Amino acid sequence: MATAHVHHELDAVAGASVWSMDESETAATLVALDRAEAKLAELKARVAAHADDLHLGQNVAASSAANWLAHQTKQTRAEANRTVRLGHDLEAHPLTRSALAAGRVCVDQARVIVQAVDRLPAEVQPRAEQRLLAEAQHHDAKTLRILGKRLHEVIDPDAADAHEAALLEREEAAAIKACRLTLHDDGHGTTHLRGQIPTFHGAALRKMLAALTAPKHQRALSGPGAEQPRGPEAMGQAFCELISRYPVTQLPKLGGLNATLVVTITEDSLMGRVEQAGLLDTGEHISPGAARRLLCDVGVIPVVLGGDSMPIDVGRESRFHPKYQRVAITVRDQGCRADGCDRKLGLHTHHQTRWADGGKTTVAQGISLCSWHHSRIHDTAYEARMHPTGKVTFHRRP
Repeated sequence: MATAHVHHELDAVAGASVWSMDESETAATLVALDRAEAKLAELKARVAAHADDLHLGQNVAASSAANWLAHQTKQTRAEANRTVRLGHDLEAHPLTRSALAAGRVCVDQARVIVQAVDRLPAEVQPRAEQRLLAEAQHHDAKTLRILGKRLHEVIDPDAADAHEAALLEREEAAAIKACRLTLHDDGHGTTHLRGQIPTFHGAALRKMLAALTAPKHQRALSGPGAEQPRGPEAMGQAFCELISRYPVTQLPKLGGLNATLVVTITEDSLMGRVEQAGLLDTGEHISPGAARRLLCDVGVIPVVLGGDSMPIDVGRESRFHPKYQRVAITVRDQGCRADGCDRKLGLHTHHQTRWADGGKTTVAQGISLCSWHHSRIHDTAYEARMHPTGKVTFHRRP
């Protein structure tokens, strides 16, 4: 069998010394091995696609030939799937398959060519594939990907604009659906961000950060001669400044309040008589110095324990708790009062005694509930009970 012959030849040179090769022999050997690797990759992909057609692995209940291959060879499922997919792609693109089998292109180049050609209308694909294969003799996979995006303009300039517009619309729609952002606080004063956003929004954010990191702006903030951060550090600090600058009045309401940060600090700590951590309404603690700085910012509501700088009781004249009552209730409750619930954001304010039944709109009569438990407390299928501990328990009625 051909593979047995390949193994025999490789075994024969496995123990051979390479130290005796001079510079030209080493260079020639590396190039030759790269071509041989491409040939083997094409054969492997072709056999993997055939295995997929045969549903290889079904006799051992493997969900696919790729998963069977991953298990047998201990490679990742993602890599095994890439091999099977390459085999099927090459079946549809015989010119690229032949080039890979001859070692004229590498696997990365072959994948880029196939992807670029498949993005084009069917009538121009043969010419596009030939053009990219010719360019592959002079460019790596990264450059080929760039060339592939502009290839339609060269092959069929009249139709290229309409095709590009339709392609960009599909990409942008897919980017919106795939848009995501996760924030993880490590408990050591740092929140880690990870995600992806569409190209347009990424470009807009990059330009905003560039403005905030501009030397002229930095000198205005820090003064001339001050050392300025650079690179990722500067971008990170600019992102923090952008968040601080965004006007909360432009944001939608959150639990009936502006999305305003609430900082709770004792009067003694505020005045510097003691050093006690400040508490954000989202549950995180911050240093006394950071709390004092935040209390000077626009868009941050201070709650000073021991003071009476905010009205907290407006009596029965209003059904809905006014803004500062909601702030006081949120700070006091530190989350949803339902037993077992840990939600802290987007809370609703609920009257312990219904307003229609004579309940008063006061801080003492208001409790914080998340939207789910606020709906349940008005659901006749449930009985809600307030306990001396301040927690609310729910029991489904029989």
